Amino acid sequence: MVRTMIVDPLLQILNRVAEPKQLAFSAALGITLGVFPICGVSMSLCGLAIAILGSSCHAPTVMLANFIATPIELSLMIPFLRLGEVISGGPHFPLTSDALKKVLTGQASLCVLQSIYNSLLGWLIAVPMMLAGLYILFLPCFNILVPQIWHSFFTSTEATPFPCRC
Repeated sequence: MVRTMIVDPLLQILNRVAEPKQLAFSAALGITLGVFPICGVSMSLCGLAIAILGSSCHAPTVMLANFIATPIELSLMIPFLRLGEVISGGPHFPLTSDALKKVLTGQASLCVLQSIYNSLLGWLIAVPMMLAGLYILFLPCFNILVPQIWHSFFTSTEATPFPCRC
């Protein structure tokens, strides 16, 4: 399952013409946007980033990285919330069963809005460091992977590296 959902799409992406720097930036961007603290918004953010950046990023890599980042997104919601609370000096949002009951009954709407604001603030503060750190981490990986994939792809088939797109 992991091979069909992650490994095979990654190999297809690497077989396309793309430079390691572009792939590293795209993967870092996809994961950074993929951990946006509001569920369901990250896919739209990635689409918007692809539309704005155009050929500067590799769209399939951004989307695959966004997909891979989903479990990370869920695990980083509380750290983003706490970071935002520390930066804004806002009240501590309690994560208890009683707080969940208040949210579901509509008694904590202001607290929920404040916690969303704090989560977004924490994410915004972490974005530059995450993007730079992931790019630095991914660049050597793609510098090693891309030539190996190209070498194995072109020694196994009779394809040319740059097909004519007339």
